[in-house]
Amino acid sequence: MQPPRQTPQQYDNTAHNSTPGSPPDEALSHAQTSSWPQRMSGWGEVFGALWVTLLVWLGSARDWLAARGGWLRQQLPSANRTHDPAAAMFSIIRRRLTLWYCGALALLLLLSGVGLYQGTQYALMNPIMTSLADNASDIARNWQQIAQANIPFNCHDLQPPDQQQECPISPDVSQRIPYIVCFVPISPNTVQAYVNRVNSVPQAFYQSPAPAQAALPAVAQAALNSSHGMATDRVVAEHGMGEIQRYALVVFDPDDHKAILGIVMVGLPVHGQLAALHDLFYALLIVGALTLLGAAISGLILAHRAMAPARLALERQQSFIADASHELRTPLTLMRADAEVLLRGRNRLPPDDAELLEDIVSETAHMSDLTTNLLTLARLDAGALHVERELIDLSEIATQTIRRAQALASERSLTLDDLTQPTDRPTLVVGDRALLERAALILVDNAIKYTQPGGGASVQVARVGWQATLTVSDNGPGVEPEHLARLSERFYRVDKARSREMGGAGLGLAIARGIAETHKGTLSFESAVGQGLTATLTLPAATQSTTPTPSGEAGTKAPTAIPLAG
Repeated sequence: MQPPRQTPQQYDNTAHNSTPGSPPDEALSHAQTSSWPQRMSGWGEVFGALWVTLLVWLGSARDWLAARGGWLRQQLPSANRTHDPAAAMFSIIRRRLTLWYCGALALLLLLSGVGLYQGTQYALMNPIMTSLADNASDIARNWQQIAQANIPFNCHDLQPPDQQQECPISPDVSQRIPYIVCFVPISPNTVQAYVNRVNSVPQAFYQSPAPAQAALPAVAQAALNSSHGMATDRVVAEHGMGEIQRYALVVFDPDDHKAILGIVMVGLPVHGQLAALHDLFYALLIVGALTLLGAAISGLILAHRAMAPARLALERQQSFIADASHELRTPLTLMRADAEVLLRGRNRLPPDDAELLEDIVSETAHMSDLTTNLLTLARLDAGALHVERELIDLSEIATQTIRRAQALASERSLTLDDLTQPTDRPTLVVGDRALLERAALILVDNAIKYTQPGGGASVQVARVGWQATLTVSDNGPGVEPEHLARLSERFYRVDKARSREMGGAGLGLAIARGIAETHKGTLSFESAVGQGLTATLTLPAATQSTTPTPSGEAGTKAPTAIPLAG
C-alpha cells in the first residue's frame, strides 16, 4: 500500500527520522581524505618557504642598491633631494603615468582573472550539476511510474531492512551517483529517510544539523519552498571526506500535482574541483600581485626614459633663456648709459630728441629688469641659484621690507602697516636672507601697485605650529576666484592693460613662488572681489638650536640690491 501522500504544507511540518549510518569503509575513506584544510596546510608550508626566499632576495637587493646608490640616484632623480621645480614636475608626471598604467593593467588582470576563474568554475562544476539533475530526474520518473501503477512502495518488501536499498533507482544510476537519499512520508507527522548504500553515505549528507528545529536537511527544505521544486547546496562531510554537492528534487504525484510523493536528494563529492578552484584563485592572486609589482617598477623606469626628450627640451629652453638674458644685460646697460649721458646735454638737444632719449632710458631699464628676472627664474628652475642657509628672524625681514617700500607707498598715498604681534621668541626660519627679502618685497610691491590711492596694505609675521608665515594683505579690488590659481604663473596678469601701464611683466609672483619652493615652502593666495588680496608665504619654522648648513648648487649668489619684479 502506498504511504500517505501529503501537500507541501503538511510535508513542511513532518518530523525527520533519519536512518543512522556507520563510518565509511576503508576504500572510500582513503579516496576522499584529501580535504581543503589538509591542502591548505601544504600551501602554508609552500608560502612559508616563498616568504623566506623573498626576505633573502630583499636583503640582497638592499645591499645591491646600497652599493649602487649613486647610479640609481642619477637614473631616477628625486625632486625632494634637488628641490628643482622641473624635476618635481617630471616626477609627478612619471608617478601619474605609472599609476595610470598600473591601474589599467590591474583592471585588465582583474577582468581576465574573473573571466578565467568563472570559466574554470563552469567547466568543473557544470558537468556535476547536470549529472545530479539528470539522475535525480530519472529517480523521480521511476518513482512517479511506481505511483501510477499503484505498486506498493515498501522498502522492506524489496530488501532486508539492514541493507536499505529502498529508493526506486536503477542500477546504472546507483553506479553514477554514490550518495542517494529518498525522503518519504510514512505518516502525517513523520518522514522516513531511505539511504542508498547507507554504510557509504556520510550522515552529514542526509541528516539535519539541528533535528529539533528542522524536519529536513536545508537543501530539501529549500526545494520544498522553491517554486521550481528543486534546490542545491554544498555540505562538508565528516571524517575528512571533503565537500559534497547536494541536489534535492521534489517528486509530485502525477495524478495530483499538489500532492507530494517525496523528495529525492542526490550528491557527488566535489572536494577535488573546489581544491582546484582554490589553487587557481591563489595562483591568480600571486601572479597578479607579482605582475603589478613588475609593472610598477618597469613603468617608473620606462616613464623616466620616455620623458627624457621633454627634459632635454626643457633644459635647452632654460639654458637658452639664461644665456640670452645674460648676453642681453650688457648691451642694455650700455644703451641705457649712453642715453643717460646724452640726456645730460638736454639743453642742447631738440625737445623731440630729448623725449626720445627719455623713452630709450625707460625702455632699457624695463628690459634690463625683465632680463634680470628671466635669468633668476632660469637659475631657480635649473637649481643653479646658490642658497645660503642661516637662521633668520622673519620679523626682521618684514620690518626691512616695510622700510624699503614705505617711500613707494607714500608716493601713492597708501598706508603700509606692520601687524606683527610681539612675542617672547623670534619667528625663525632657515634660509637665504637676500632671497627672502626679495620675495617679501615682491609681495609688498604687488599689494601697493594694485591698491587704489587712499587705501592701505599690511604685513604680518606669525608662527603656526611648525610653520612660519609672512602675510601681505591689501584692500584693493581683489581677484576673481578663477584667477587665483594662476597668479604665480609666468607672464600671467589679471588686468593686462593695467599691468603694462605699471611696468609689470608678470614675473614677480613667479619668482616669489620659486624662492618659496627653494626654501621648502609655499606661496598661497586668498581673495574676494572688492575685499583685497592676501598673499601668504609659508616656510618651515626653525628654533635657535637649529644649526644651519650651506646647501645649493654652485652658482652666483643673488645680491641684496635687486630690482623689483613686475
